[in-house]
Amino acid sequence: MNTTEQSLSVQQAIETRHSIRKYKQEPIPQQDLNKIFELVRLSPSAWNLQPWRFHVVTDNDLKEKLEAAAYGQKQVTSAPAVVVVTSDMEDVLANIADTVHPGLPPERKQEEVANLSGFFNGMTVEDRAQWGLTQTNIAFGFLMLAVQGYGYSSNPMLGFDQDKVRELLNLPGHVKLAGILPIGKADSEGYPHHRFDLEKIATFH
Repeated sequence: MNTTEQSLSVQQAIETRHSIRKYKQEPIPQQDLNKIFELVRLSPSAWNLQPWRFHVVTDNDLKEKLEAAAYGQKQVTSAPAVVVVTSDMEDVLANIADTVHPGLPPERKQEEVANLSGFFNGMTVEDRAQWGLTQTNIAFGFLMLAVQGYGYSSNPMLGFDQDKVRELLNLPGHVKLAGILPIGKADSEGYPHHRFDLEKIATFH
């Protein structure tokens, strides 16, 4: 879909989304990628820390290496673009003032920076990295819906060698990986939905 076409409603995007493993060999226009990530960057996070970082891979050689790191799963090279979703809390802490709302008065900004720095510096690198990953998973969900809403398909992946992916993308060791998301125009049909009934998953108190 190019940006002049109609996008799906949220309900349509959710109801039509299936995991797709074979894609048409059509590049995704940069303007469509930009529109997808303009939506994704609006994802919510606690204290507005926004620890997510997205590595969008379109280079064929790098995709082949990512496929090898993903144990040969062919959707990685089939898709015209592959998004590696990561979380980097150390970058957040190094630039903590950037997360504070600019509308706050200066003294409140300083207070927020001091409080957040004190809280996260009291945690181990691993613990705050894990905390950031929980927030990044929110953005991962937004990403899948934005992709579907703009007429593309995707397939969330957790089966890959994280150390190899870090090495391929030159990521520091503290960076957490939320998953890999191949995206593109579907060239196959996903399986019909098989989900639990509402009574299984929701309890109304």
